[in-house]
Amino acid sequence: MPPLFFVAIGLVFGLYLAMNIGANDVANAMGTSVGSRALTMRQAILAAAVFEFLGAVLVGGSVTKTVKKGVIDVETLSDPTMFMIVMCAALLAAALWLQLATWRGWPVSTTHAIIGALAGGGVAASGLAGVSWGKLAQIGTSWVLSPLIGAAIGFTMFRILSSRIINARYPRVMARRATPFLVALVVFVLVLSMLYKGLKNLHLDFSLIRALELAALGAAVGGLLAAFLVWRRPLGRVRLNDRFGYVENQFGWLQVMTACYVAFAHGSNDVANAIGPLSGVLSAWRSGAVRGEVEVQEWVLAIGGAGIVIGLMLWGYRVMETIGRRLTELTPSRGFSAEFAAATTVLVCSKMGLPISTTHTLVGSVIGVGLARGIAALDMRVVRDIFAAWVVTLPVAFLLSAVLTRVMLLFFL
Repeated sequence: MPPLFFVAIGLVFGLYLAMNIGANDVANAMGTSVGSRALTMRQAILAAAVFEFLGAVLVGGSVTKTVKKGVIDVETLSDPTMFMIVMCAALLAAALWLQLATWRGWPVSTTHAIIGALAGGGVAASGLAGVSWGKLAQIGTSWVLSPLIGAAIGFTMFRILSSRIINARYPRVMARRATPFLVALVVFVLVLSMLYKGLKNLHLDFSLIRALELAALGAAVGGLLAAFLVWRRPLGRVRLNDRFGYVENQFGWLQVMTACYVAFAHGSNDVANAIGPLSGVLSAWRSGAVRGEVEVQEWVLAIGGAGIVIGLMLWGYRVMETIGRRLTELTPSRGFSAEFAAATTVLVCSKMGLPISTTHTLVGSVIGVGLARGIAALDMRVVRDIFAAWVVTLPVAFLLSAVLTRVMLLFFL
């Protein structure tokens, strides 16, 4: 049986990575809400903590792959001790890079970080043949794919809202008329995301036709409820909010609703970045064998969820500041456009089987909304720094993990 020591450091490194996932990735979901002042920083952290933890614990998965997306072949790491060393080194390498990126306020892909770290550890332990370079190339395409699609949808969405509502002759009237239809559209996208190849751990993997029918039903109910709440009060009696007017108020709670969904979906999906390798370490220790897929115990999911929440509360404000305030000036209508574009992009690309990064998509959406107001609305220095961080994430995690793996192999094998 492999040494218990690796289980101990695997737990520590897994928790450390989960904390950095919370600080970097989770902050993306709520950054636009903070920037638009639809939520305060404290409210955003609380909402993200609740929905991320629920997503991680309730639907984080009973079975997970120890090596994400088949980047390395577990058969080349058949020795349990060597496998545990690679997993521990990958967890630490990804966490260290995410810690640095968060400190700098750079929103980067945690999936790219753990994939690069796993690949680096695999090469250090078993050579170049142990890594699927085609998989890495496919994943790398999301560097370009995700932000471009998100930017295009965000740009288009905000342009439509600007022309039809914000810049209309009677914006309050148009916002009041449009709100139920926007609610229906948001509900349609969110329900479809969950039902069609979405939250499979809740066994909600419906056929496309059935998912479309249920999403349409949910959209109709949501739209009618919104119409009842919004249209029952005469517009002349609506008081304006002290922070922004009636028009932006409508977009504010639409934006928060979308952001909470993104946080829940992120918790359910990306907690595997931390607990996948950790569960592999635990399985190898208990069984003395290496497996590609392992069962995840509830307490491991809880560790991942708790780590995400702790990291978000400690360091999440840095990335929230970048997404919400430094890239471009956001209002609720702009923030809603960005959040809706990100959710739609992730839905469409995921169902098409295209490699996608939630972080890159959301940042691209915010940039697209900024471009809709002219390039001067963007802080190009911040854009440059973020793009540079994206490019180096996978290779830095790869090299750092390779070095850590070699050092640990030297001392412990």
